[in-house]
Amino acid sequence: MPQPPLYQVKAEFFRMLGHPVRIRVLELLQGGPLPVRDLLADLGIEASNLSQQLGVLRRSGIVVSVREGPVVLYSLAGADVADLLRSARRILTVLLSDRAGVLEQLREAETTADPDPEAEPDPEPIGGRIRA
Repeated sequence: MPQPPLYQVKAEFFRMLGHPVRIRVLELLQGGPLPVRDLLADLGIEASNLSQQLGVLRRSGIVVSVREGPVVLYSLAGADVADLLRSARRILTVLLSDRAGVLEQLREAETTADPDPEAEPDPEPIGGRIRA
């Protein structure tokens, strides 16, 4: 069976990310591994809904789980996922700069989600600002 074209594989990847609960889980996991109870406390959704969303993320390979005794900890499969989320925040910051409320939320998320406050700031995108 022939392999699907790369653009199709990318589209499937972004569709997998296209759920608010999945994005929030990924944001929460940027700070390190978390058990389901901590994810549930922040998300405020039913356990069955979280389980379904974690399953999608696990099957995609961007989230992994490890059992420590009776507790299952979930974590990002690699730093690239956190990099992707930071890139999305930078792009949205530029695209939504005229929407002060959303911009403020993005700035707050940047300060609370980045686990290394001493890290060097991300460089401006090649070619300058992104235009809508």
